[in-house]
Amino acid sequence: GPIETVNEDDLMSDFDVKYVGALRCARASIPLMKEQGYGRIINISGGNARNAGNLSGGARNVSMVHLTKTLSTQVGRFGITVNCIHPGTTRTERTPELIEARAAQLGIDIDQVEATDFAPGAARGNAICRMVDASEIAYLTVFLASDKAWAVTGELIAANGGVGNAVYY
Repeated sequence: GPIETVNEDDLMSDFDVKYVGALRCARASIPLMKEQGYGRIINISGGNARNAGNLSGGARNVSMVHLTKTLSTQVGRFGITVNCIHPGTTRTERTPELIEARAAQLGIDIDQVEATDFAPGAARGNAICRMVDASEIAYLTVFLASDKAWAVTGELIAANGGVGNAVYY
């Protein structure tokens, strides 16, 4: 939200959970991965990493991308890959509650929310005109954790259904 509404305690809690939590997990697991000469670290960022507007969400998600790239340069020589998945709007166990709130906000029926938000050209939509399913994020995670992904490291991979018109290279 607006800078005037940012609560620093909430901001620090957000960073502690997402960034510091990922840092702690990496720090605890990397020695074991080095010892075995193999490992995979897969971080999860979020939509706010690429979009201005959410001061807390944007900063903590961008920090995950930076952590990913930095760790990949430090541990690649030990057979460890580090990547980050950038999911878009994803269907999870929280989705029904969020759709209900969105329906109330728009003043429409619950059944119309997804069709409205994911219609071609809709501001909240994507190229595939539907919400990404959590299983689709899981499939990407499985690939990144596999032996087939040796050459993929230090990357942010968007699994968002083709959100936006920006070109990232």
